[in-house]
Amino acid sequence: MGFIVNNANNSLRVCLTLLKVVGFLTPPQTGVYSFFLWVYCFASFMFLVGGIIIAQTGAMFQIWGDLALMTSASFLLFTNLAFALKIINVVVRRRQIQAMIDDAEDDLVAEDREEGRDIIQSCNRETTKFLCLEALLSLITVFGWAASAEKNQLPLRAWYPYDASKSPAYELTYFNQSSSVMVASMVNTCLDVMVASIIAVCRCRLGLVGLSLRRLCEGIPVIGKDTLTLDEEKTVQFRLRQCVIKHEAALKSTRLIQRCFSYPILAQFTVSAVIICVTAYQLAMELNNGNRVRSIPMASYLLCMMLQVYIYCYQGNQLTEESYEISGAAYECPWYKCSLRMQRSLLIVMLRTRRAVQLTAGGFMTLSLSCFTSIIKASYTFFTVLKQVEDRNPK
Repeated sequence: MGFIVNNANNSLRVCLTLLKVVGFLTPPQTGVYSFFLWVYCFASFMFLVGGIIIAQTGAMFQIWGDLALMTSASFLLFTNLAFALKIINVVVRRRQIQAMIDDAEDDLVAEDREEGRDIIQSCNRETTKFLCLEALLSLITVFGWAASAEKNQLPLRAWYPYDASKSPAYELTYFNQSSSVMVASMVNTCLDVMVASIIAVCRCRLGLVGLSLRRLCEGIPVIGKDTLTLDEEKTVQFRLRQCVIKHEAALKSTRLIQRCFSYPILAQFTVSAVIICVTAYQLAMELNNGNRVRSIPMASYLLCMMLQVYIYCYQGNQLTEESYEISGAAYECPWYKCSLRMQRSLLIVMLRTRRAVQLTAGGFMTLSLSCFTSIIKASYTFFTVLKQVEDRNPK
């Protein structure tokens, strides 16, 4: 069993490898090895997110009622709650997720046409850019928090059952917070990009189906003919059948994506709307107080939260658009050279593919660019409410 997970999509390769390292997406094992994997998975969970959730929940009880302090402590708490839900979902559904990834991998590896390889590479570059951008924003945020901590103050507000302001407890707690949040930010990024990449790969498979429909008569001389010969008709019919099989496989994959990730995406969207609002409020406070150093990681964190929502909405929107284009791709082949029976088969394919493929967040919101706009608008509305509350209750 190799250390690096092989995949045709570079971002998926990186994400799956990191999730394997932390024990959240490992191949199924039996016996004692399986028990130790579960122990390692639980230890990783507590180090990355479980401990900080407990510590920050305790801090929230201590500062309850102080709006400024509550907003400063709540944005990462909400992030970690959504992060924990995504981890649990991946661990519980790891067999289904792995089967879905393997099925898509077989399709991509088998593609040998130049145009098909271009489609795969375009998808690859797109998801890699998302991975690099979100990872960069996450690192800027974490390093900014660690560097902007005041003397004898931890980077993040949290409660501990000991005095964390005295040495050596302070140094150890500081290191624990910084290291766990840094690794957690990378794992959280990989969870988001993994789902977005799976959606992108599914979109890529639909694009390959569209390419196959356009090339349905490739290698068959159709110029100067009124109709195809019987053997040529059989060849086209076989190719059309393969397109239908691959299209159904891609649709099955979208149904699995909906089943596995719909509710975690809904939780992420709900939490992100609150986090964007709270982070914007906290950023405004830091700027008003003249704390430029602290405002840099806050601005980076705000952009990171917006990007988390955007990559889901963008990939869902592109998946819908790609599914629409398959019907047009079937029309682009020389259908007029085919027999009446073959034309009817193509018409059925065109009618079937006119139904758009859509992913939803819990059945409430369709993943689209308009959904992203709605979430940003909702966050801004919450932000204005917080500002009004602060203005009415000045300190």
